[in-house]
Amino acid sequence: MTDTNDIAVLRDLAQQYMQIATSPGMAQRRQLWKDHLSLRPTSPPIVLRFGMWNMWCREVFADSNMLCKDAFYRDWERELRVMLFQAATGDDYVLEPWLVMRSVQARRGPGLWGLQAEHTHSDTEGGSWKFDSPIKEWSDLAKISPPPHVIDEEETRRQANRLGEAIGAILPIDIERGPVATSFHSDISYWLAQLRGLEQMMIDMYESPRELHGLLAFLRDGILANQAAAEKAGDYSATSGQNQCCCYADQTLPPAPMQYGVKRKQLWGFMAAQEFTLISPAMHDEFLLQYQLPILKHFGLVAYGCCEDLTEKITMLRQIPNLRIIAVTPRANVQRCAEQIQADYVSSWRPNPTDMVSTHFDEARVRRIIGEGLKAFRGGRMHINLKDVETVQGQPERLARWVQIVREEIAKA
Repeated sequence: MTDTNDIAVLRDLAQQYMQIATSPGMAQRRQLWKDHLSLRPTSPPIVLRFGMWNMWCREVFADSNMLCKDAFYRDWERELRVMLFQAATGDDYVLEPWLVMRSVQARRGPGLWGLQAEHTHSDTEGGSWKFDSPIKEWSDLAKISPPPHVIDEEETRRQANRLGEAIGAILPIDIERGPVATSFHSDISYWLAQLRGLEQMMIDMYESPRELHGLLAFLRDGILANQAAAEKAGDYSATSGQNQCCCYADQTLPPAPMQYGVKRKQLWGFMAAQEFTLISPAMHDEFLLQYQLPILKHFGLVAYGCCEDLTEKITMLRQIPNLRIIAVTPRANVQRCAEQIQADYVSSWRPNPTDMVSTHFDEARVRRIIGEGLKAFRGGRMHINLKDVETVQGQPERLARWVQIVREEIAKA
């Protein structure tokens, strides 16, 4: 298949995508999320989060199932097919009438901080892995360096031009130029575990608190500098916000393509603390949140949490002045989280995917668990976020059926 045929495949997908993204239904979803995340009463939105990090996606959207022969075009074919699949599930995720292409960041040395953890992967496809952290002695701190904000303009332009020539007349291409220290790359927790080691960082809290505080301060300052440099350069844009659902609210700038010079105060910020899930609230506060707060305060609104259990940490999180979303995860105590959060914030409830769609799809079980959750959150503000779905046992149609079941339970509640 030639490039011409590859482009024909992309253009057909882009037309399908654009038709959905510009539909009245998408406009309604944007308003739903804006109302919901602005703390106005709404029916609980439903959102699915999945991608090529999930095993079932790597199977369904494998290279062998794509039509494009060119690797560059094939990646974008996959991107469009994943989003079209999402639209077919019937959830409330918003497809925007443009395609986001991340700028190419120029790296300096291995890893974001000049050091790279060595990962050893399981022989099982989709299996576990372990890592060997590079900071074994505190003297190794001399080897790390903060990430600069440097965009490879030539390569970014080359890729953007190639994609634009293929489908730009159908679907606008937005170049997202934000800093590399964003999302999980800015939450500190991830990098602390990668650089020092998950077990070792826990030991350090007892045996080497002074040195650990020094490392945390270095990471905080490096992230702040990286983000400040991007802001000064005018590289933050209206598509740079992140909150693990949809970035709409009265207090933030709505997503829009190629709108640069945006300030962090106009955007959603996101942080998590997955590596701190077994850490006490007091030590979480001392050895993480106090270093996250100076970064988070620059954003308009903040979403906090990914997969970690925050049941015992809701009071601690109230220190975040611009906090809007708190994750209530599969390991969390839903009832206790709902009682603490109430209507002060938006609860992003993440029911266990094993109970929902991953193992022995049991509709009665789904209805029972969703019903119990809706009852627990009654009087509060909540959306349902199904994520970390590693398998659907070869039945991706389960996701659309799950959305339908949840809508029926919401209607009954």
